[in-house]
Amino acid sequence: MNVTTIIFDLGGVLIDWNPAYVFDTLIPEEEKRKHFFENICTHEWNEEQDAGRTIKEANEVLIAKHPEWKEHIEAYYGRWEEMLGGPIEETVEIFRELKESGHYKMYALTNWSAETFPKALALYEFLHWFDGRLVSGEEKMRKPFPEFFQLLLDRFDIKKEEALFIDDNLRNAEAAKDFGLETIRFTSSAQLRDELERRAIL
Repeated sequence: MNVTTIIFDLGGVLIDWNPAYVFDTLIPEEEKRKHFFENICTHEWNEEQDAGRTIKEANEVLIAKHPEWKEHIEAYYGRWEEMLGGPIEETVEIFRELKESGHYKMYALTNWSAETFPKALALYEFLHWFDGRLVSGEEKMRKPFPEFFQLLLDRFDIKKEEALFIDDNLRNAEAAKDFGLETIRFTSSAQLRDELERRAIL
C-alpha cells in the first residue's frame, strides 16, 4: 500500500478529553455518577451536539426532563474546558515526525461540537498543522456514517486507496474499514508508533 495521506481522529488520540476530570469531584458517589452518565448526559446525547445540535438546545431538552439535575447538566458544557487533560504528547510527537517528513498530507476527521472546537483550536497549536480538517458539528454529520468519510475524501481530493485512518473508537474504526479505508485502531501512542513503523510509514 502506497500511503500518501494520514487521517487522524482527535479526542483520545491527540487530545485527552474525559468528563471524569469534572464529574469525579462534582458527583463523588460512584453509583450516582454512573446513573448520570447512563441516563442523563449519555454518550448518545453528547453525539447529538457532535452532529450539530446547539448546546443551548441540548441543555434545554435534558433540563426539561430532569430538572433536579440542572446544575450537573449545565456543568457538562459549562465546565467543558476542565475536561481537557491536554495533548497526548507522544502522539503529537508522532504527528510532528510525519508532518516534518514531507511525505504525507495530514487531515483530521473528528466528532466534535462546533461550539467547543474553536476553544481547542485556541489551546492547541498542533491542530493548525493539518492540511485540512472536518469537524462533525460544523458539517452536521459524524462518524461512523459513511457520508462523513466520503465528504472528507471529496473535499480534499483524497484517494481512498492511499489513505490511512487512525481512531481510538472501535465503532468508528470498524466503520472506516467497512468504508474501505486502511485503518489503525489506536490504543496507545506506543502501539501507534509500532504500527506505523511496521508499515514503513515512520
